[in-house]
Amino acid sequence: MQRFVLRLVITALAVLLASYLFTDQIAATDLAAALLFALVLGVLNAFLRPIILLLTLPLTLLTLGLFTLVVNAIVFWVATLFPVGVRVSGFAGAFLGALVVSIVSFFASRIIH
Repeated sequence: MQRFVLRLVITALAVLLASYLFTDQIAATDLAAALLFALVLGVLNAFLRPIILLLTLPLTLLTLGLFTLVVNAIVFWVATLFPVGVRVSGFAGAFLGALVVSIVSFFASRIIH
């Protein structure tokens, strides 16, 4: 449970970092909104992302895995459709946000694990 909460906080901080880095593309109102968004993103990553990855498997194989970045952006964009206080301006914003969250999560998981 403690790891889950830590990952949730790290994801929320990554969303705030993405909002800070790309202010014209991503807008997060505050830490509470980022925490709620991180929770929604975690649920979508657990349930929706595997389905999308399975459906796009041939394309992912064809692009040697790079299409996974697009799948991450789609899941990030779907998470912004929930009224939690985080907005993106389009696919580019979702892509950049998902990229920042992925990079921060990667390094955080290396440190936590």
